[in-house]
Amino acid sequence: MKKAFVSLMAIVMAALVLVGCGGNNSSSASTSSADSSSQGSTGQAVVFKHGFDLDYRPYSYVDDDGKNAGFDVEMAQAVCDYYGWTYQAVPFNWDAKDAELAAGSCDCIWSGFTINGREDAYLWSKPYSDNTQMIMVKKDSGIKTLADLSGKKVGVQTATSAYDLLNDEEGQKALKDTFASLDVYDTYTTAITDLKAGAVDALAIDVTRAKEAIGDDDTLECLTEQLGSEQYAIGFRKDDTELCQMVDKALDALAKDGTVAKIAEKYPEIAEYITLGK
Repeated sequence: MKKAFVSLMAIVMAALVLVGCGGNNSSSASTSSADSSSQGSTGQAVVFKHGFDLDYRPYSYVDDDGKNAGFDVEMAQAVCDYYGWTYQAVPFNWDAKDAELAAGSCDCIWSGFTINGREDAYLWSKPYSDNTQMIMVKKDSGIKTLADLSGKKVGVQTATSAYDLLNDEEGQKALKDTFASLDVYDTYTTAITDLKAGAVDALAIDVTRAKEAIGDDDTLECLTEQLGSEQYAIGFRKDDTELCQMVDKALDALAKDGTVAKIAEKYPEIAEYITLGK
């Protein structure tokens, strides 16, 4: 009886081991030592979790139908196709980006993300786009120069490089101090609506986002004077060196085979600013 019981327990334990081996076999790209196939060194399928601003046209956004869209979204999907990874979209409000990355909810921040001023905060991919900070106004506003912003209400999106620039003593804080107010918004979509309605007099905004808005409404324009210039890249956690190197390798390959140019053609307002392959 004792021998039979021991034999039965051995069978049960073996069955439990087999069940345990049949669990979820996917892993995040940041925790798997992936190669050029869809499998990591552990044999697990790689899921690349792309973190992006849900309302930063034309680089990344969730459209009216709930679909993820934008240049950065399509590029991240192309990197996944290159390696055979599974793409997972992680859209968020922009001010939540650091918390999402630190929590492991996403593998990177890839969403028109400015390197300048953040050089030491992340592990960065190679730059892939140039950008300029501008002031956007209504054409009939009477505002033609930066000096004309004195006493005006100016809007900006929170946690953006434009916001940082206007609050930087070595940037444009002296200009900001001439404003009647600096109104901070969660998204540029809301800010642009307020600009059109006259709730603010001007917006500090990236030129590519401004061009996208102006394309929809020719009553808007940007001043010829710039606030500053910058470069976009992909921000990773500092210890995700292998993942960053793999994404860089894929970006080079996608620039060489024409994929980058093909995707950029869909977004004419930013095509001239894309630096990959140039």
